[in-house]
Amino acid sequence: MGTVYVTQEDAFIGKVDERLNVKFEKKTILDVPLIKVDGVVVLGRATVSPAAISELLERHIPLTFLTENGRYLGRIEPEVTKNIFVRKAQWQAAGESAQAIHVVQGFVRGKLKNYRNLLIRRQRESPDLDLSVNVTRLEQAIAPIENTQNINSLRGLEGAGSAAYFGCFNQLIRTTDFTFNTRVRRPPTDPVNSLLSFGYSLLRHDIQGAVNIAGFDPYLGYLHCDRYGRPSLALDLMEEFRPLIVDAVVLSAINKQLLIKADFVTEPLSAAVSLTPEGRKTFLRLYAQKKQSEFKHPVLGRKCTYQEAFEIQARLLAKYLMAEIEKYPPLVLK
Repeated sequence: MGTVYVTQEDAFIGKVDERLNVKFEKKTILDVPLIKVDGVVVLGRATVSPAAISELLERHIPLTFLTENGRYLGRIEPEVTKNIFVRKAQWQAAGESAQAIHVVQGFVRGKLKNYRNLLIRRQRESPDLDLSVNVTRLEQAIAPIENTQNINSLRGLEGAGSAAYFGCFNQLIRTTDFTFNTRVRRPPTDPVNSLLSFGYSLLRHDIQGAVNIAGFDPYLGYLHCDRYGRPSLALDLMEEFRPLIVDAVVLSAINKQLLIKADFVTEPLSAAVSLTPEGRKTFLRLYAQKKQSEFKHPVLGRKCTYQEAFEIQARLLAKYLMAEIEKYPPLVLK
């Protein structure tokens, strides 16, 4: 089952024996064994019983709250793991240390290489596409990473590579019903940006859970600056997964017409675009399916799901910071 997404407004989330039970207007709409649940995400407004909260905490299952449009509100989870040694190593590496620079190089290299590989794959699948200029720009951003020893400069390379990638994102959309001009976040004002922002919110929930399991303080990052209330390390580890999961799901949903224009609504005052309840269910299903899809992990040499890879990458980062391995290997897939 993995993550349970509760999208019904005013649902009641309770516990019945060893099962998570979700009701709406006194009718059960979801009933699942808790042993199969590794996370609960509530989108919009819902009531959670004290018994359900207690059971989730006992089982170390995080409960995350998002707005119905996917904006992160907060989460309830057990106290941070007792592995003080991981957090000690994490804090010792903070700033412009050699370790911090190395992991930032890994985060940026992983993200940009996955961007490049996605573009190369799409160009191979569609001979009518010419993405060579954008691929070249990405390679120009990737090339200096290894020799760049300043975190701000690495952030600049990440920004340049992302600009090259999103500069041709509209060409990856193979239907005339949707267009993409530039990345717009707060709020997203077109369907494609709405899907990207929603997907990244879901990904943040998953990565933050993996970061907590590995023993980290999620608020101390290296690539992302420290900011009150921002889980910077979770955002750091998200980078290499963005194109692999969220972008892939967004493009698949649009190009296969699994989502259509009627699945989106626009808020009249802010012009914010969001999914309808039915559209949200479709996207959540696609996202969940993607997380459970398998691939061969390039470092471990065995098959794993993306859901498992979140924790694998977090643990590899912990091993590097604790000097158990020589390098942090970002997840790069061809």
